[in-house]
Amino acid sequence: MTVDSVSLLIPHAVNLLGPLTPSGMVAFPVFLIFCYPKLKAQQQDLPFGGWLFAAHLVCMGAVAFANLAALHGYAVWPAAGVGPVILGAVLLLGIGLLTLACIPLGVLIETARSTSPAWIYAFLAGAVAWSLRVPSESLWTALNAAHRNTLQIVAFRAVRAILRLFLPNIIGDAANFTIGTPRFTIRIDAPCSGIEGLALILIFTIAWLWYFRKEIRFPQALLLVPCALACIWLFNILRIAALILIGNASAPEVTVAGFHSRAGWIGFTIVALGFTLVTQKLPWVRRTPSDAMSAAGGEATGGTSKGTSAPSELNIAKGESPATTAYLVPFLAILGVSFLSQAITGSFEWLYPLRFVAAALAIWVFRSEYKKLNWHFGWVAPVAGAAIFLIWIAPALRGHEPASSLGSALGALSPPARMIWIAFRVAAAVITVPIAEELAFRGYLPRRLIRRDFDAVPFSQITILPICLSSVAFGLMHGRHWIAGIAAGLAYALALKWRGRMGDAVAAHAISNLMLAAWVLARGDWALW
Repeated sequence: MTVDSVSLLIPHAVNLLGPLTPSGMVAFPVFLIFCYPKLKAQQQDLPFGGWLFAAHLVCMGAVAFANLAALHGYAVWPAAGVGPVILGAVLLLGIGLLTLACIPLGVLIETARSTSPAWIYAFLAGAVAWSLRVPSESLWTALNAAHRNTLQIVAFRAVRAILRLFLPNIIGDAANFTIGTPRFTIRIDAPCSGIEGLALILIFTIAWLWYFRKEIRFPQALLLVPCALACIWLFNILRIAALILIGNASAPEVTVAGFHSRAGWIGFTIVALGFTLVTQKLPWVRRTPSDAMSAAGGEATGGTSKGTSAPSELNIAKGESPATTAYLVPFLAILGVSFLSQAITGSFEWLYPLRFVAAALAIWVFRSEYKKLNWHFGWVAPVAGAAIFLIWIAPALRGHEPASSLGSALGALSPPARMIWIAFRVAAAVITVPIAEELAFRGYLPRRLIRRDFDAVPFSQITILPICLSSVAFGLMHGRHWIAGIAAGLAYALALKWRGRMGDAVAAHAISNLMLAAWVLARGDWALW
C-alpha cells in the first residue's frame, strides 16, 4: 500500500462532509426547536462508561498510528485497498463507543421513541436542504449580490461623508467603490458593506431573546433588535473610516493586518454585550420578580398539572450565580486583550504576552473561588490530551496546513526578544489558557445550559446535550481547526464528567497544548500556533 492510499481517507471524508453541511445546518436546529424543551425536562444523570471511553481512545489511537505509519512509508496492511476499509470501520467503531460511553443504549432507544416523530422531521428537513443546495446557492448568489451592491453604495456614501469632516483631499470612485486619500486608498468590497455584521447580530439577538424569553418583556424587547442592527452598521461605517485614517497616517501594515481584520469582531462583541446588558438591566424590557410570580401563578391556576411548575417558574426572578464572574472573567480577559493587541499590531502580534498577564491577573483575583474546585487528575487526562494532540496535528502530517509567517517574524526579532515571546506563548498555552477556557467552556457553559445557578450542578451530572452544545461553541472558536476543536471540547468535557474534577479537564487541555508547543518548536509548523 502506498502512502497516498491511506492519507486520502480523511480528505475523502472532508469532501463528503462538504455537501452534507447544509443538511446538518438545517436538521440540527429543527431537532432542537422541537425537542430541546423535552430533552431539558427529561435530563437525567447518565452513567459514564469509562471502559467504553477507553476503548474509544484505543480505536482513535489505532487510526492515528496507521496513518502515521503509512505517512512514513511503512506498509501496515497486507493487501492494497484493505487499509481505508479497515480504518473506516475502526473509526466508526470508535464513534459508536464514544456515543455509548456518554449515552447508554437503552437511553438512546428511549430518546428516539420519546422524540419521534421530531427527529424524523429533522432528518427530512436535512434531506430537503441537501437536495436544494445547488439551486439555492445560485438564488442566494443573485439575491446576495443585489443587496450587497445596495449596501456598498450606502456604505460608500456614509464613509465619504465622515472622512470629509477630517480630511480635505478625499479621493472616491463610486463606480468601483474605492475611497481614500492620495496616500492610502481602499475598496469597499461586498463583505465590507456591513451585511456580515448585520447577519451575525440578527442571529445573536434572536437567539438571545428566544433563550431568555421567560425573563424578558415582549413585544418591547423586539424593538431592541433594529437598534442593535443600526449600531453594528454604524460601527462598520466608523471602522472603514478609521481604517482609511490610520492608513493615511503612514501605518498601512497595522491597518491591513491588524485593525482591518479585528475591528469588526470588536464591534460585534461591543454591540452584543450592550444588547445583553440592556435586556438584563433595563426595567422596560426586563421582567420584575412580581411579573415572574404573576406568570407562575397564572400557569398554576390552569390546572393541577401546571401547579407543580410554579416553584421552578419562580426561579426566573433569581439572578445569576455569584460565581459567574469567576468562571468567565479569565476567558473574557484573554479575548478582550487579544482583540486589542491584534488590532494595533501588524501581521505579528508582538503584544501576545499581554494575554498571559491579563489571564493570570484575573485568575489571581478569583483564586478564593477556585479553591472550591477539585484540581486533582488521573490517568485519563494525559491519555485524552495525547489523543487530541494527534488529532490536531493530523492536517499538518498530511501537508494540508497553510504557510505561516510567524517563523520569519520571530526570526527577525533579537534572540532575547524571541525567547521572551516564545516563553510567554508557551506559558499561556500550558497554564492560563487551559484554566480560563476550561472554566468557561466546561465549568460554566454546559452547567448554565442546565440551570441558572449552575454552580449547584456537580460536574459528574452534566448531561450529553449541554456537553455537545458547549463543545460545538468551543470548536467554532478555533477557526479552521473547528473539527479538532469540537473533538477537544468533547474529550475535555468527558474527562471532567468521568470523575467530576476540574483538574482532569485542565490537565488534559494543558497536555495537548504542551505537546503541540513542543511539536511547533521542534518542527517549525508555525501554522499550528
